[in-house]
Amino acid sequence: MLNARISGIASYVPDYILNNEELSQIVDTNDEWITTRVGIKERRILKNGEGSSYMGIQAVDKLLASMNVDPSEVDMVICATSNPDYRFPSTASIIIEGSKLKKAYGYDLQAACAGFIVALQDATGYVRSGMYKKVIVVAAEKMSSMVNYKDRSTCPLFGDGAAAVMVEPTEEQGVGVIDGVFHVDGTGRDHLLMKAGGSAKPASHETVDADEHYVFQDGRAVYKHAVTNMLTSSLDVMARNGLTADDVDYLIPHQANLRIIEAVADRAKFPREKVLVNIEHYGNTSAASIPLCLDEYKNTLKKGDKLILTAFGAGFTWGAMYVVWDI
Repeated sequence: MLNARISGIASYVPDYILNNEELSQIVDTNDEWITTRVGIKERRILKNGEGSSYMGIQAVDKLLASMNVDPSEVDMVICATSNPDYRFPSTASIIIEGSKLKKAYGYDLQAACAGFIVALQDATGYVRSGMYKKVIVVAAEKMSSMVNYKDRSTCPLFGDGAAAVMVEPTEEQGVGVIDGVFHVDGTGRDHLLMKAGGSAKPASHETVDADEHYVFQDGRAVYKHAVTNMLTSSLDVMARNGLTADDVDYLIPHQANLRIIEAVADRAKFPREKVLVNIEHYGNTSAASIPLCLDEYKNTLKKGDKLILTAFGAGFTWGAMYVVWDI
């Protein structure tokens, strides 16, 4: 029986580092305030005038080079992003062209900060069905494009980055993407959104003047729901597969806020050495955060490691996946 496995991974972050000291010269904040509340010291910012696709192309090109895969062998690209280059065409189509994936089909997927695991679930379905053999999941997020640098409550949180994984079939038992649980609760809409720019509230002079084209977040509500839902979805997928925290090698949570990560880990009884974290250097890169973290720790991971991936984002959309590492 076919299953899907992650067979390769690569990432890209811009060179420019916006640290807390420089940020404090832009908005009324300071390093201690940011570090204490969210655990972020710096974030990467794309300054070359390009969009999210630029970073996605870099990540995909690195992935193909690292695996020695010809671009013509790729069947499909699923791009997870909340920051598409344009409302249309899809960012996936731009990445496909930029990386010369001439035979690939592709589309964008919008699941906010949960985008990577949702896209990985889609890719798993395509591969298990036998429809496609080489599927790239790429998460590319130019979060700086939706950040209001006058809003001290949100602008320290976000950074730019991209990461890509190759998903391929395997007949080996007990490895690859084993299981996943996913949820949506539309009542969370008003707590985390961009208020204008869509069809419900098109751009106008009034919406621009009101700063409604930036990310809006009700921090307390989001914190509460993120902790509860990342925790319960992680415990649910573990219980479905007969796992305890002792059985799992690593928890890889969405890198939104160090306090959220710590709360989820503590309540799920994961010791800190089993929790992979890189938020200090990258901030919240939305859909890109989990694969960026996986790529950073890929030399720590070994074949057979049992991983729980969990994320929470706007929608509200959240879930958790059980993956057995196979690189």
